[in-house]
Amino acid sequence: MKRIFLFIATNIAVLVVIRVILAILGINSTDQVGSLLAYSAVVGFSGSIVSLLMSKTIAKHSVGAVVIDQPQSEEEAWLLATVEAQARQWNLKTPEVAIYNSPEPNAFATGATKNSSLVAVSTGLLDHMTRDEVEAVLAHEMAHVGNGDMVTLTLIQGIVNTFVVFLARIISSMVARNNDGSTSQSTYFMVSMVLQVVFGFLASIIVMWFSRQREYRADAGAAKLVGAPKMIAALQRLKGNPSDLPQTMTAMGIASDAKDSWFSTHPSLDNRINRLKNR
Repeated sequence: MKRIFLFIATNIAVLVVIRVILAILGINSTDQVGSLLAYSAVVGFSGSIVSLLMSKTIAKHSVGAVVIDQPQSEEEAWLLATVEAQARQWNLKTPEVAIYNSPEPNAFATGATKNSSLVAVSTGLLDHMTRDEVEAVLAHEMAHVGNGDMVTLTLIQGIVNTFVVFLARIISSMVARNNDGSTSQSTYFMVSMVLQVVFGFLASIIVMWFSRQREYRADAGAAKLVGAPKMIAALQRLKGNPSDLPQTMTAMGIASDAKDSWFSTHPSLDNRINRLKNR
């Protein structure tokens, strides 16, 4: 809750500062700017919030994950007990635990709140990793849940979306203004579309940077929970295994063959391993 409050407060503060600057510069009237700010916020946050609220349902249907209600095997019982134990260490309600059929070792966590989350692992992860390594992967996913990463990323995405829309329209209105004070609608539309693409491209750098940082934090959280050697071993086991998740879910998974770049959702596995070794 504190995290949500801080991000909302930050967003409001920045919006107020921009509004003051625009007023000083004499750009647009107060009512128009206020309406544009509200419009931009609605556009910026709506998609992100809806996606967050539907994230568990979408994720389960996308990969065909089956939630473990009653364990049908010793492995399922161990999996559920391990997540329950880790949730207690975070003082959280036990997430839904699911398994989905895939030969590639992978896992992900999602959910609208810390106490309404889902942790899912692939059959490939269970088949190719030791219990210690699986435990570390589960601890990594529980760290995402405990850190509130899903909510935080949604707020960041909403904030940058808001400013993409807002700044694109403010600049477009200035460019499209004629000498007589009227606005060229065709110019406004074209400039606005181009700027939204450009600003959106730049905004994605911010979102991807945070996505990489949250992976480092989740690795550190897992190392604190089960020990760095187990987490390092799990990451080493993931080498050479590209993510098999749907493209819209790639950022959720622990496995990634990404190389470090401004637009990668995950740091490289080598960098993640080195970060743990140097803790």
